[in-house]
Amino acid sequence: MRIDKFLKVSRLIKRRAVANEACDQGRILANGRVIKASYDVRVGDVLEITMGERVTKVKVTAVAEHVLKDDASSLYEVI
Repeated sequence: MRIDKFLKVSRLIKRRAVANEACDQGRILANGRVIKASYDVRVGDVLEITMGERVTKVKVTAVAEHVLKDDASSLYEVI
């Protein structure tokens, strides 16, 4: 699954367009590297998301195409 879609499905970022823009601006890191929106997310990846002054670091625990709002947080674990 593409990183921009994963960020939207997991509700780490509200909209896919915003996630895509964040990738283009270099604010999303996967395993310590700046990535593009087309990056393929895998279980075990460590993502670092910088939005303004806030930095969120998470580890991907599952990848799913569709999840309910209450289950979205089960796709990642905050580090």
